[in-house]
This record gives sequence, C-alpha cells and structure tokens, in this order.
Amino acid sequence: MDKGTIIRTAALFIALVNQCFVLAGKSPLPIDSELVENFLAAFLTIVTSIIAWYKNNYITKVGKKQKEALQEKGLIKQGRKKDNETSFDN
Repeated sequence: MDKGTIIRTAALFIALVNQCFVLAGKSPLPIDSELVENFLAAFLTIVTSIIAWYKNNYITKVGKKQKEALQEKGLIKQGRKKDNETSFDN
C-alpha cells in the first residue's frame, strides 16, 4: 500500500472509533462543550468518508484512465454493458 492509502485508512478508522465513542456517550476528546464535540466528530467522519470514497473510486479523469488500463490488462472485471452498447450479430 502507498503512503496516502495508509494515512486515509488510519484517519477513517480514527473518525469511526471517535464517532462510536460519541454515540455511546463517552468523551474521547477533552472538550467541555458537547455541541462542539458532536460537531467535530460528525465533521471528521464526513470529511474522511468523502476523501476515502473519492480516492478509492474511478471518478477523476486519472482514475478513469487507470480503470481503462486495468481493464485492458485483464486485472479488473469489465463490468456489464449498457443496453445501448449491446452488439447484434446478423
């Protein structure tokens, strides 16, 4: 795994553990204000989830090129064809 993947995975794990503590009524962060703690936990979870989703899916131009290259080499599944891409043999 590369460095970015490890960092994103660790950040997501920390955010999810923190969110579980908050939901259980525990205070993992030394903040007195419950509102600030809940906001921070939700913000951290949302941000790391979006980053992890964005980085692990083929939605960028570079990601789409990577997916095409992997498909050409047979390293990932081709996926189903859309109805308008079906070829007809005569």
